[in-house]
Amino acid sequence: MSPITLAITPNHTSSSSSSSMVAVASAGAGAVEVVSKCTVTPDRASELGELRLSVSDLPMLSCQYIQKGLFFTPPPMPIPALVSLLVSSLGRALSLFPALAGRFDTLADGSVVILCNDAGAEFSYAVAPSLLTSDLLPPNADVPQAVKALFPLDGAVSFHGHFRPLACFQLTEFGDGAVFLGAVVNHSVVDGTSFWNFFNAWAELCRGGHPAPPDFRRNYFGESKAVLRFPGGRGPEVTFPVGAPLRERVFRFSRHAILALKSRANGGGGHSTAEICGKQVHDKKAASPDVKKEEISAFQSLCALMWVSVTRARKRLAPEATTTFRMAVNCRHRVVPSVSANYFGNAIQSIPTQAAVGEVATRDLRWAAALLHRGVAAHGDEVVRRGVAEWEAAPRCFPLGNPDGAGLTMGSSNRFPMYEGNDFGWGLPVAVRSGRANKFDGKMSAFPGREGGGSVELEVCLAPETMATLLRDNEFMSYVDED
Repeated sequence: MSPITLAITPNHTSSSSSSSMVAVASAGAGAVEVVSKCTVTPDRASELGELRLSVSDLPMLSCQYIQKGLFFTPPPMPIPALVSLLVSSLGRALSLFPALAGRFDTLADGSVVILCNDAGAEFSYAVAPSLLTSDLLPPNADVPQAVKALFPLDGAVSFHGHFRPLACFQLTEFGDGAVFLGAVVNHSVVDGTSFWNFFNAWAELCRGGHPAPPDFRRNYFGESKAVLRFPGGRGPEVTFPVGAPLRERVFRFSRHAILALKSRANGGGGHSTAEICGKQVHDKKAASPDVKKEEISAFQSLCALMWVSVTRARKRLAPEATTTFRMAVNCRHRVVPSVSANYFGNAIQSIPTQAAVGEVATRDLRWAAALLHRGVAAHGDEVVRRGVAEWEAAPRCFPLGNPDGAGLTMGSSNRFPMYEGNDFGWGLPVAVRSGRANKFDGKMSAFPGREGGGSVELEVCLAPETMATLLRDNEFMSYVDED
């Protein structure tokens, strides 16, 4: 593991704790200074060799790296000791997850592989003495732009893993002594499940634990000969407009609000979900005598609220236009035989649900929730494998974005262990935030609520005029926790 040279800046107590949010919102990379950087390699040599990107990994080559991170209260140890602890435990974590210390290579037949060559991941220590966590986590306000400066490798596309690290990490210390630990990982190497499995393992190693190793078997869908070819070796570009004006906000929904939405989506009227959808959903789980048939989940109910509310707020859409709600789903438990929960790689697909703008905007929440439920319930082994076969017949990068202005895309998951699994030895995180990667009008990410109990936080990116209208929607805001 490469040595690290630190130039530690002492803690500062900012005199601008009452500074306006305008100043914080406009703060960029200048507020964050990287004072040290090192390459961290696994503490023992990898024996994996090459890992071929799967049919679920390859479409992500046009996506930007995943950027997620955690805010922590001031750690009870000097920063040099904390950095040393994080770096040493990261070396052990990379031994468990050597793919993150490798690089991409494109072979003669066009297949892309991860060379587990121990080239290493990057770790940086930064200071932001003019920023306080209260500035960066303002209640009932847009996410400050300064949060984006807490992540390295900004703008990197997954294909760049041919010549850039597959993972970078940054610890940033603020003026109040609190810290932020940001992780930036290649999206063709990990999906959300794999990302948080690694984060949890790193935290466990930092506490002296022994996490379970990941599953690197590449037979998720069986052997595939399909490849993506890029003329001239230039690689793909992102499929959405980078830099388009957006407002980003984190909406909190309490357990009570979530249960109220679920009750509303499932109740009243005497009509079954199947009748609303126009067909019976043949789902083995729903058919079990121990499970309530056709029950719409709490999260599907929340997604329906977002679909209805945002579609209403997009005043320029014609009623006859089509709106699409895309939901990323974990396929590990949807295929037969099921895939290990520790499978390391991408095992996700996108479920699109479409309807007329006029219907989504005017019909009740239960109708929209039933449509979403039908798509999710039907997405079993047969549908998953059909999607794989269609991709193999016409390989392409995943078309992330919202080209017609009528779409919504839900990523991440409120079930990911963002809080309970990420104690590095000085307490649980106080908040989760992400960088600017893969964000466009209509992109949403689900996080578990800090208080647990089924609460949910949604990170929502919308065109400025749409966000302004949404915030004036009394029905929508009645479910949002503004305390």
